[in-house]
Amino acid sequence: MQVKETVADGLKREFEVTLPAADIGAKVDARLDDMKDKVRLNGFRPGKVPIGHLKRLYGRSVTAETVEKLIRETNDQIFTERGFRLATEPKITMPSKENEVEEILAGKSDLNYTVAVEVVPTIELADFKSFNVEKPVAEVADSDVDEAIDRIAMGNRSYADKGEGAKAESGDRVTISFTGTIDGTPFDGGTGEGIQVVIGSASFIPGFEEQLIGIAAGETRTLKVDFPKNYTAAALAGKPAEFATTATLVEAPQPLTIDDEFAKTLGFESLDKLKEAARGRLTAEYAGATRQRVKRVLLDRLDETHRFEAPPSLVEQEFDLMWRSIKAEMESGGKTFESENTTEQAAQEEYRRIADRRVRLGLVLSEIGEKNKITVTDDEVSRAVIERARQMPGHEKEVWEYYRNNAEALAQIRAPIYEDKVVDFILELANVTEKTVSREELYKDDDAEKTAA
Repeated sequence: MQVKETVADGLKREFEVTLPAADIGAKVDARLDDMKDKVRLNGFRPGKVPIGHLKRLYGRSVTAETVEKLIRETNDQIFTERGFRLATEPKITMPSKENEVEEILAGKSDLNYTVAVEVVPTIELADFKSFNVEKPVAEVADSDVDEAIDRIAMGNRSYADKGEGAKAESGDRVTISFTGTIDGTPFDGGTGEGIQVVIGSASFIPGFEEQLIGIAAGETRTLKVDFPKNYTAAALAGKPAEFATTATLVEAPQPLTIDDEFAKTLGFESLDKLKEAARGRLTAEYAGATRQRVKRVLLDRLDETHRFEAPPSLVEQEFDLMWRSIKAEMESGGKTFESENTTEQAAQEEYRRIADRRVRLGLVLSEIGEKNKITVTDDEVSRAVIERARQMPGHEKEVWEYYRNNAEALAQIRAPIYEDKVVDFILELANVTEKTVSREELYKDDDAEKTAA
């Protein structure tokens, strides 16, 4: 075997490889000799089939299989000897001329091929003990609990008929039926029967609820609204519409009494128990927000301390996935680059930077996990799948079967578990200090962090 490196450009490597015909022939003969005791042919006793006869019958197919196996083994040897970690599958270029292929399969010519790969760079890990990480912590105040209880009460508020001739006011609940049209033509999803609307809840298109003020049961009005430019249905986005709307019932909200009896309607023994549950939920939410802020700071620190060239093909793959998602989201929302105050070129540049960051951080986290023997067990993955299944009552079996039979989906479950375990490992080494903050401080810039991570 002869190996010559012909390209060493950044992370790209290419080799010219020669496998002598004699070596291929020896492997083919060994394979045929092994077959001799297993092949059953008419006219020959078991184990007595001449090698020459087997070669005439199976020579080409055995040679092809042998060449394929030799190429795999040779490539593995090349990469292992050089300590390469591959970022991409090897790209192999074989002889293409028919006469060359025939000569190789006939055992008369050496096999010359090229193999090109993109490798993962050597990553020098930072000293995580030098990391200083500030952990923002917000305590759940009694006022936070009270606000949460108020929201629960508002969501469970009762309403009573205001009576004949009563007109709707802000805060009232109106039951309506409507038919929507654009330029006089009805559109899909534009009709509704017996729909309850709380005026001022902002649950309908902007401007719709306000036009219900003053309506009485039995009254019909034509409501004129414009669909938002970023409306989810692209066919309706930004278009003016009219809704012929009839009110069938106008109800007023009833006084709220937040006490033990109210708590019992929600399945709690007392108001104190309801508050205890609300406090527990808020505590978990705050802890989740803290975790996200700390994780973001840590990933930023890893990004700053691990600067290296990311494999271009991996960056391109990541960018393509992101860009397809962005384009689909913009199309469904009726958005344009102009409406987002940018250009397509500027947006692509920004998302390529994000793709580069994601690839580098993924490689760094993988390196940390590999060097410190961090793994995700099957039990941990199973628990995560079970949790996903619980979020879809009545469809637990389908969810379980989906993940059991879909390796890619299962990998998407495993990846965040692995990432979190690596993050926890780093935090154990880092200098973490807690800082008490308000709820507002804890949640500030949350949207920006979601998009930039």
